Amino acid sequence: MKLYGYWRSSAAYRVRIALNLKQLSADHISVHLVNNGGEQHSESYHHLNPQHLVPTLVDSNELGEFSLNQSLAIIEYLEEKYPKINVLPTNLEDKAVVRGMAQAIACEIHPLDNLRVLQYLVKEMGIDEGQKMQWYAHWIHLGFSALETQLERYAGEYCFGNKVTLADICLIPQVYNAKRFNVPLAAYPNIVRIWENCHQLDAFIQAAPEQQADAS
Repeated sequence: MKLYGYWRSSAAYRVRIALNLKQLSADHISVHLVNNGGEQHSESYHHLNPQHLVPTLVDSNELGEFSLNQSLAIIEYLEEKYPKINVLPTNLEDKAVVRGMAQAIACEIHPLDNLRVLQYLVKEMGIDEGQKMQWYAHWIHLGFSALETQLERYAGEYCFGNKVTLADICLIPQVYNAKRFNVPLAAYPNIVRIWENCHQLDAFIQAAPEQQADAS
């Protein structure tokens, strides 16, 4: 397998965690999202991922190589292909709850705060740095407030009980970003506690942005 990603990409971070948890190896290929206008816009990468986003996972079957995009779809693919170590509960209702938590982060918070949105706000809409950070913090607080309420009901050591799931895989990169942009997190004790617990695990430590070969 080959994983095209970028060290600071939240979505690529998720897939790195999932690979580590499942004890799977992949060749990591850097796609720099800033250099030269963004390598994700190159013609060669366009053929792998027409959305011009990371990550892209390339795997093979009896017909040859094929590529997958969108981090949640990639992780679900890995979950089904390599079920020995799972990141989703087996119970139907529990699985739906975990997927809902993961999607609340990956589909509701992250898209509003990702690089291309922030670049558009600055370059096309003309907002200044202070307004950009206000925008960023608003969506973090809105999403984390709702998630914190859910965690009061479902969390143990991790987002759903005492086993790492897809919800934790999505949460940790989002907390990393919030910390990077100095968003206060004191109002979210469950989220902070889960962040600390996950960072006792090698799968999360090794997937961290600063541990990647292209970190700069």
